[in-house]
Amino acid sequence: MGYRDEYEKWLSMFQNDAETVAELKSISGDEKEIEDRFYTELSFGTAGMRGVIGMGMNRMNVYNVRRATKGLALYLKAEGIAERGVTIAYDSRHFSDVFAKQAALTLAANGVRAYLFDALRPVPVLSYAVRHLNAAAGIVITASHNPPQYNGYKVYAEDGAQLGPEAAAAVTGYIRSISYTECQPMPEEEALSKKLLVIIGNAEVDDDYIAMIKQLSLRPELLKEEGPNLRIVYTPLHGSGNVPVRRMLSELGVSHVTVVKEQELPDGAFPTVTAPNPEDPAAFKLAIPLADEVGATVVFGTDPDCDRMGVAVRDQQGVFHTLTGNQIGCLLLHHVLESRRLNGTLPKNGAAVKSIVSTEMARAIAADYGVTFFDVLTGFKFIGEKIQQFSETGEYTFLFGFEESFGYLSGTSVRDKDGVNASLLLTEAACVAMAQKTTLYDELQALYRKYGYYTEKVISVTLPGKDGVTKMKSIMASLRENAPKELAGLKVLAVRDYLKGTRVAADGQQDALNTPPSDVLYFELEDSNWICIRPSGTEPKIKLYVNTRAASADDSAALNQQLAQSAQALLA
Repeated sequence: MGYRDEYEKWLSMFQNDAETVAELKSISGDEKEIEDRFYTELSFGTAGMRGVIGMGMNRMNVYNVRRATKGLALYLKAEGIAERGVTIAYDSRHFSDVFAKQAALTLAANGVRAYLFDALRPVPVLSYAVRHLNAAAGIVITASHNPPQYNGYKVYAEDGAQLGPEAAAAVTGYIRSISYTECQPMPEEEALSKKLLVIIGNAEVDDDYIAMIKQLSLRPELLKEEGPNLRIVYTPLHGSGNVPVRRMLSELGVSHVTVVKEQELPDGAFPTVTAPNPEDPAAFKLAIPLADEVGATVVFGTDPDCDRMGVAVRDQQGVFHTLTGNQIGCLLLHHVLESRRLNGTLPKNGAAVKSIVSTEMARAIAADYGVTFFDVLTGFKFIGEKIQQFSETGEYTFLFGFEESFGYLSGTSVRDKDGVNASLLLTEAACVAMAQKTTLYDELQALYRKYGYYTEKVISVTLPGKDGVTKMKSIMASLRENAPKELAGLKVLAVRDYLKGTRVAADGQQDALNTPPSDVLYFELEDSNWICIRPSGTEPKIKLYVNTRAASADDSAALNQQLAQSAQALLA
């Protein structure tokens, strides 16, 4: 059946839904739009599903939400854990509350109890709640830091981490086995009366979550001493971080927190930014002038679902610098390890974890403290899997995990990146710097002087629609067949193909990677330099990661630029 047939099928199938029919008829003369909406189903994977809001198979709407939820219900029943229920949270995006309610009522219709938060909550609170309530799974309605026209549906397993590849594939199988018309929700009053819909209020999870976060403080006495003097500007970027971040800091004695008023309240239109992404320096265009106004030395922001945190810090000359995710990760890692060393809580079996596309500077820092470092595939669920593994075996003690895409975690009660946790660590590290009459920017420069100057760049090439998917597959296939021997004059020492699960050295030596299959190519270059190429799992983009190391900042930056130009040609 072709995309035009699917389009006509939807018009017939949902003929009693006047709004759906009207929207679909409004695009009747736009063949490209019809194709984009109906050439494929919105894919469900380890990151759940994400897409532009609208009607169609390849769009985020109540029908796809219901179908995905029924598929999840069938999976949980097959696993024999459905009676424990599913916890559901949502952020500030358009239709997030609607999709969350529809998910809850679809679960109810399938005999699975839904624990639905009464208002928006961050992703880490949902992850915490899954374990806290001993639920079988969790759902978050969010598209993270994407532009406002997007929304998404993320699923969490019983350990509080996002679904792994095998579980996601199993849920996908159930989703594909059912039709849209089979996925009807239960009326809300009936679900409430049967206790298949339970509303979670303010005190039932939030208080315990905030108490847990406060326990992650490594320098509580210093926070008490310096916290009242530290001036911070914070922006929740119209999202769910406003209440928990401010509450946590207030309860720890950090009183001078100024919030960007224009970005304080939830708003799915995100009117002050192109996209609510703390990775983008433009996200701080209101925060930095405000910091100058109130005399703040640190600016930070969280994205709509409050799992990511971006940072800008002031140097000794008063100039603000926005930091990369790798720079923030290294600062926080160093803070965790140095604080534990000073207070005598650095375990002999300590471990830290990062994604394969994150900076190797972190490994050098960890080695300095005798901490074992692990690399995992991109996706915080794989860091969550390591935490669970360490917990089960006792072989290692988890200390810190991060991704270059601005996600950080130092606890084990949450199994996803946590913007509230990260806000605590950053504030604490800023207090340490202030006590030492220095700045976080100075601390970062000290790390570079000690471990080498690492520079990284991420290049994203957007390739939307059916043609874009074909183009991405073509690029990856071509690189597998004809891997470069050198880039920017640097020899390729080895190629890691995470789809094939192999590492092939230049001399032909082949080793197994022992990781789940993933469409990722990683090129190890001379002198600890590397590039990595992978299609995004949540956006119509192919991403190129370029990382270099040199004896000076200028040399590293120059090499990075040369390597980026050479590597970018691979995406043509």
